[in-house]
Amino acid sequence: MRQYLRVLGHGDFRRLWTGATVSTLGDGMTFVALSWLVLSAPDGAARLGLLGVCYTAPVLLGGLAVGPLLDRFDKRTVLVADSLLRAAAVASIPLTAALGTTPGWLPFLVAATYGLLKMVPLAGFPAAIPQLVDESELDTANALESLSFSVAGVVGPAAAGLLVAWIGAANVLLVDCASFVVFAVAAARVRRPLRPPAARSCARKASGALRAVMRDRAIVATTLAFMAFNVAEGMLMVTAPWLARNHLSGGAAALGVLLSALAAGEIVGATFAGQRQPRGSRVVAIGLVQAAAAAAFLCLLAAPRQLPVVAGFFVIGALSAPMTVWAQSLRMRRIPPELHGRAFAALRTLMQATPPVGSALVTPLLVGGHLAAAAVTMTAIAGLPAIYLVRAVPERDPVASERG
Repeated sequence: MRQYLRVLGHGDFRRLWTGATVSTLGDGMTFVALSWLVLSAPDGAARLGLLGVCYTAPVLLGGLAVGPLLDRFDKRTVLVADSLLRAAAVASIPLTAALGTTPGWLPFLVAATYGLLKMVPLAGFPAAIPQLVDESELDTANALESLSFSVAGVVGPAAAGLLVAWIGAANVLLVDCASFVVFAVAAARVRRPLRPPAARSCARKASGALRAVMRDRAIVATTLAFMAFNVAEGMLMVTAPWLARNHLSGGAAALGVLLSALAAGEIVGATFAGQRQPRGSRVVAIGLVQAAAAAAFLCLLAAPRQLPVVAGFFVIGALSAPMTVWAQSLRMRRIPPELHGRAFAALRTLMQATPPVGSALVTPLLVGGHLAAAAVTMTAIAGLPAIYLVRAVPERDPVASERG
């Protein structure tokens, strides 16, 4: 734990991480509250599908626009503006409910606004990390970011479910609004400027540096490998409820156990990765861990035996977290600092776009009852790119070090 305490000893990082963690917990409540509001309508099931589209589809558009903003303006300003704008959007629902009635279209507008701006903190916080901690502390700082997402994935939806029954779905969104305000205050209290570094006379122009990044085989290959792994995870997220309903005892409770095991594994894996740097090539280490995680998808073959399936979900989470932490540190070291904003926005947008592909791929297999074929397909999709990382991708000097 010494490494974590040392990183959290950086006051500006601690402030930004604390604000981001609180905001992420609020985010974990948002979709639950919006879903409950939409489901209360007579045609709730159909409206829920539309809400899902509004919540996810704008991410691609927003991700393309966010990067240049982060590379042009102080990241503190961008994060504060984003937090206050989303706070106002989310607060519109409880405010209209208090004044009389909430228009039927408003939850969809709020969901679309949330999706459009989702990449601001997802790209802005990691783009700021190299400016807030020492290079030797990047793994630990990235592990702390990963821990925020994992804990929020467990606590946020569970807390929202309890609060919806207690104070109502509209008022749960007030909690999310407050979390955005906390993030805005935390970002504003960061003392160190988070402006993009000034270009030096020997530095490439941004366009030339960006082309160099896209030619970096380590960055391109790890990104494609992660996109493939996320396809497999998208398949898993559809398979989990199907499995709980058709093959495991306990129904909805079994689904909760599976998702909790996945999140618990992510917490354990991120904690480990923040304290242990891989020996030798980081690309090879990422490939080996991804290959092991891919093999864990075969746990589905153990159904209806619940314990090995739950253990497999835990292992997938525990191995996917170090992949994320180590790859993010790799990108921070190899990508020129003046491109961190647009690079992280573009790469994370690409990786966020692939889970729906997995959902579409696995549906016909599950409809036909082909669980074994689904498990093998997940393993192949996640594992083959990992083998390529191990055997065929050299890890040359970072792009950032090649600037004049």
